[in-house]
Amino acid sequence: MKINNPPFHLRSSVIHLSRAVALVCLATPLMAQAQLKLDAVQITGSVPALQAAETAPSQGSLSARSAQSIVSDDFIRNFTSPTADYTQALTMTPGVFSYTANGVGLGDSKITMRGLSDSNMVLSFDGIPFNDTNGVSHHSWVWFPSQALGGAVVDRSPGSAATLGQATFGGSVDLRSRTLEADKRSSLTASMGSWNTNILGFEQQTGQFGAEGKSSLMFNAEYLKSNGYQTFNSQDRKAYSGKYQYAADATTTFTAFTSYINLKNNTPNIKGLSRANYDIGNFTYLMNESPAQPDYYGFNFYDIKTDFSYAGIDMMLPGGWHLEDKLYRYSYTNKQNYNGASISATSATDKLNSYKTYGNLLKLSKESDMGILRTGLWLDNADSYRYQFPSDPRSWVNASVPNFSETYTTVTTQPYIEYEFKVSDALRITPGVKYATYSQKFNHLADNGGAVGALGGAKSIDNSVEYSDTLPSLDVHYKLAPNWSVYGQYAVGDQIPSTGVFDVPNARVAVPPKPTKATTTQFGTVYTSDAWTASADLYYTELDSTYTSVLVNGNPVFSPSGTQYNQGIEGEINFVLGGGFSVYVNATLGSLKYSDGKWVQGAPQDTETIGVNYERNGWAIGANANRVGKMYYDGVDSAKNAVREAYTIDPVVLSNLFVNYTIKTPASYAKQTKVQFAVNNLMDSHSITGIATPTANFSSGNPSPKDVLNILPGRSINLTLTLDF
Repeated sequence: MKINNPPFHLRSSVIHLSRAVALVCLATPLMAQAQLKLDAVQITGSVPALQAAETAPSQGSLSARSAQSIVSDDFIRNFTSPTADYTQALTMTPGVFSYTANGVGLGDSKITMRGLSDSNMVLSFDGIPFNDTNGVSHHSWVWFPSQALGGAVVDRSPGSAATLGQATFGGSVDLRSRTLEADKRSSLTASMGSWNTNILGFEQQTGQFGAEGKSSLMFNAEYLKSNGYQTFNSQDRKAYSGKYQYAADATTTFTAFTSYINLKNNTPNIKGLSRANYDIGNFTYLMNESPAQPDYYGFNFYDIKTDFSYAGIDMMLPGGWHLEDKLYRYSYTNKQNYNGASISATSATDKLNSYKTYGNLLKLSKESDMGILRTGLWLDNADSYRYQFPSDPRSWVNASVPNFSETYTTVTTQPYIEYEFKVSDALRITPGVKYATYSQKFNHLADNGGAVGALGGAKSIDNSVEYSDTLPSLDVHYKLAPNWSVYGQYAVGDQIPSTGVFDVPNARVAVPPKPTKATTTQFGTVYTSDAWTASADLYYTELDSTYTSVLVNGNPVFSPSGTQYNQGIEGEINFVLGGGFSVYVNATLGSLKYSDGKWVQGAPQDTETIGVNYERNGWAIGANANRVGKMYYDGVDSAKNAVREAYTIDPVVLSNLFVNYTIKTPASYAKQTKVQFAVNNLMDSHSITGIATPTANFSSGNPSPKDVLNILPGRSINLTLTLDF
């Protein structure tokens, strides 16, 4: 950690605060033994559920060893839009935000966390990582809509050695499946809303059935159709998921899950709005209905299919060992066609991005008087096929030679081990290490020069590469009291390089890049009581920047383009006011900058969220507002080189309102009826949220009408009726 001459002032402040918190963490055990005498107030067993914890949309965990927030199932069910994908469920956690230009759940949105983009973090479902194979990224519109989610755990750090994935670089988000209910329930849902958005849904919970009630099953299906906020950006999505559980005995549980989504829409490759239209208040224009124009909606469409399945076992083994094992498979097939700025025999692109992934996630642990040993192994194999052909949008007749066409296999292996030492009843120290290896084998077809080139007359060329990293972690966790804990953490995460490093003539890379690394130090605390829950942390991370390349003997050699520094302070708190009212607040003050002091694109200086909820007598009412502070976006010069901080993005405030009313036993055949009223973007703001495509040599001080902007979609309203019987 570079302390003597920090490149900017906030780092110095965070370092001094970190030193102070570190001293407190180290001194706490001695102080506790000398003064607090915790033995007199020890509570056996688990701490009972607290009212403040039950009403919090997001909260820390007393057992957390890093900066974590838990998103509740109640929040997803009552305080997100019926159209929502997983991104809206995450935006109530500190430092996280996401926008969708076509409306909530009606486009491919990404989350940003502590200023880092979606491609810098792990997303997993029930602990199983999933991501694209050409680069770590995720597509919210075709993975796990809100009806399939039962909550989430957000970890704003590389995690411990047991945190697995191809991008522990910036943090991790574990989406959780729905909880199976003890009683039988059938639900029918109908929703209608702005932009001709309609949803039909069905869910079946069997409750416990079979011999001794050991089995439980859930199935849900949803059909969504919408015109979308932007002109001709229609969406048509069918989603299904099912979950089965069998409790063989008190120590063994089998779980199976499966899901399938098919999304069809008319969405262009560049999804933003021209500044010229924005300046005249035409906020909705994206495409038109004239086949004579390049931006005709019929020239732009997606057909995406995804599936995700796993079978898992959780059991106690002889000798006190605890085993968790999941065998999984998921696939993604994105067939996209889109046009460019003109109409010709090669103005459009016929594109496929597809992969099939299967693997196994094994975790073993054993507890003794000394502590807890945790070890495991993640094995993952992904087979990918991708291409892009120049095409004629009027007939979709492709050119004979592609921009690129490639097949490749990626094998990821990550064994890990960590040991949680029980220094005392209150103090735990956990060192650990993970060894991450990534092996890729490619077959590139000769192309038109867009990726690998003519290959000297050969039809294809084979390539292979292997990356490896040793990733240590160390954390200290101390309980000041049964409802108050502190922690300190040091962890190193990494990120696999994009397959784009081989998009060079003849696909020859003399010295391939290494995975980029992030080293995080952070300290935090979590407190819970009947009246309030609170958590706060200080963080400091040094991150490798993206790669640059230089030619050596005609071959590119890659190296990190520098170092980024990410640091700040963040916290969240939920108060119970009484009478059914509670108030939730979170805030983050931080910075993500290069070593020269320039801001990283898309990283805000601060974020804040406030939510007021009321839950009583069948009512569940929530209003929240998210503010994202000022940030910068890069421009480009004539040579298409990035110009840092060219565009200033002013603070964005997005507010939402949710009103739910549940009637118990409205009729003899019905268990309950629930009416939901949701308003997204309550104030109908049209703030600019980013620059999709900058114009060369322009900036905020000299804006171009050709700049392509990302903006907030207008206000949307949804009315939903759910009947349980």
